[in-house]
Amino acid sequence: MTAPPSTAAAYFDVDGTLVGTNLLHPLVMVLANQHTPAESLWRLGRAALQAPILALAELRDRRLFNELLFSHFRGISEDRIVLLADDIFEEVTKPRIFPGAQDLVDKCKAAGMRTVLVTGSLDVTVWPLARHLGCDDVIANRLEYAHRKATGKLVQPVVAGPEKAGLIVADAQAHGHDLSRCHAYSDSFSDVPMLSVVGHPACIRPDARLRRLAQAYRWPVLDIERPARMDRRSPPPEGRRS
Repeated sequence: MTAPPSTAAAYFDVDGTLVGTNLLHPLVMVLANQHTPAESLWRLGRAALQAPILALAELRDRRLFNELLFSHFRGISEDRIVLLADDIFEEVTKPRIFPGAQDLVDKCKAAGMRTVLVTGSLDVTVWPLARHLGCDDVIANRLEYAHRKATGKLVQPVVAGPEKAGLIVADAQAHGHDLSRCHAYSDSFSDVPMLSVVGHPACIRPDARLRRLAQAYRWPVLDIERPARMDRRSPPPEGRRS
């Protein structure tokens, strides 16, 4: 018998929320593993020169930051990126998964929720994590390709900051979810729009601004940096409050 569709979903930011990584980790690994050492050095050097611009963009405009970051993939073959995706997961992502991340995802699934990773990372590098955690879907950035090589552009819409909120609303509508019953989790103040569109927002390892907002609005603050013992019969945890 086919299971009835879920009426709610749990939306998880990834970097800094479930995993102790950021968008630069996969980029560096891809650039460092090109066909020749010379090409790797050239690409890494070019990225290093742009580091101050990236740092400024990250503070001012998350969308621009993502577009600048992934422009460094220009000219890299799709096969190469796909080949490196599993290595990125095994060597970079998997060792940095927070101990309580699996417990939290399992708890949401046990409560009947569809589980979705929402991230500015590339879909090809995020799917191995989704499969590992048992998540149902991924909302992530996608590279544009021409003649099987990355153009350095992202397929629209770009998944970043405020845009995550609209993508979550569209996803919930497409799957018949009641947003008032949905959950969302993030560590960053830049994800306040994403947290605000669901009925049950929660913060994980929040930065200073998000922590202040969470305290003002009484949003739960969860600690998943150590494993948590959870009763699967109970609803998703409100978490340890700060």
